[in-house]
Amino acid sequence: MNIPIAEAKARLSELVRRAEAGEEIVIIRRGKVAARLVPPAMSEFLPRTGAMKGAIQIADDFDELGPEWDEYAK
Repeated sequence: MNIPIAEAKARLSELVRRAEAGEEIVIIRRGKVAARLVPPAMSEFLPRTGAMKGAIQIADDFDELGPEWDEYAK
């Protein structure tokens, strides 16, 4: 969508919502591209709680210290 800068000022909230929804907004000043509102980058790289569920196993004796730690575990 191409929109003149004066109109973009008046409709900024709407234009931001549209960009968030995936639309690219081109803002025009004096017939030339002045700026673009683009959708936010995908957040696929953010950690997801539970994404590795079942993929990692912890040994039953994970939190048991061996005899070499006796002097520190007093």
